[in-house]
Amino acid sequence: MADTPNAVRLARLHTEDLLPAWGVPSDIVETVRLLVSELVTNAVQHPQDDKTQDSVLAMRNAAQTFELTLERLRDGVRVGVWDRDPRPPRLKKVGVEAEGGRGIFIVAMMRRSWGSRPAVNASGKVVWAEVGLPPVGHVVADEEAVNPPGRPAGSDSEVPKAAPADPTLLGPLLVGVREF
Repeated sequence: MADTPNAVRLARLHTEDLLPAWGVPSDIVETVRLLVSELVTNAVQHPQDDKTQDSVLAMRNAAQTFELTLERLRDGVRVGVWDRDPRPPRLKKVGVEAEGGRGIFIVAMMRRSWGSRPAVNASGKVVWAEVGLPPVGHVVADEEAVNPPGRPAGSDSEVPKAAPADPTLLGPLLVGVREF
């Protein structure tokens, strides 16, 4: 993705579109959305090439990109964000009045596991986080709303399920609609 002012918003929207198609429960989608927001914000706000720039103007004119990866695991979802900065993320102590600096702390608190590794075939690093999924057969709040207590699962009140969206078609379509 391009390092633009709307990159974080677009990454969150992509997450919101893709994860429900994978059958990820809505509460987990919200957690992953938060992780995506924090990791992409870090990639956008703190890029650093291995080469030093001659001036602030040269840095502003250089096109920057980062990569967001979402993976559906057997028992969870993994978010990975690659950026050009080779420095690993650090948990920082921030004051109550600080306007930033809490992103990695939020990631560390909201995940099953997280970390960073050097990027493969590129400079920089990948920061990743995993969120676990409820065990199969675990009823989530959305399912309870569809099948209220006392009504059998096959009753007439069951809400029909939509066919899963094809993420390879949905992403470009949404980008096109937003540009309209």
